[in-house]
Amino acid sequence: MFLALLVCGLVVALVVIGLFVFGLRRRLIQKAGGTFDCSLRWNVPDEPDPAGKGWVYGVARYSGDEIAWFRVFSYAPRPRRVLERSSIVALERRMPEGEEELALLSDAVIQPCMYEGVRLELAMSEDARTGFMAWLEAAPPGQRVNVA
Repeated sequence: MFLALLVCGLVVALVVIGLFVFGLRRRLIQKAGGTFDCSLRWNVPDEPDPAGKGWVYGVARYSGDEIAWFRVFSYAPRPRRVLERSSIVALERRMPEGEEELALLSDAVIQPCMYEGVRLELAMSEDARTGFMAWLEAAPPGQRVNVA
C-alpha cells in the first residue's frame, strides 16, 4: 500500500514539475518581449490543404532582423526555426478553411510565405499579422521589401 502511494505521489509530482517547466520556459521566451502566438506549417504544397494537418502551435519572437519560432509543447530552450527578414517573401493572406478552423486559434488568419524556396504558412491573429507585415516592410535602408 505504501509503495503504491509513493509511486502515485511521484507521478503526480513529475506531472506538476513538467507543467511548471512548460510555464517557466514560455515565461522566459516572452521575457525579452516582442512575442506573439503563431502556428506554423512548414513545406506546404502550392494548393492549401483544408484538412488542417501539419499545423504546430507555437510562439514567435522578434529578434532584430530575425523571427525565432518556438514550439509551445517542447522543453527545448532554443527556437525550432529562425527566419531571417531578408529571406521571407510574404504572399497573399487567406482565411482558414475546412478543418483548419478547428486546428487553429479562433481569430487566426493565415499568412503564406516563401522562405529560401520553401513555402510555409503562419497562422496568427489579425493584430499580430499587421505587426508582422510592418516588421517585414521596415527593413533597413538598402534592403529589398519582400511583400508579393
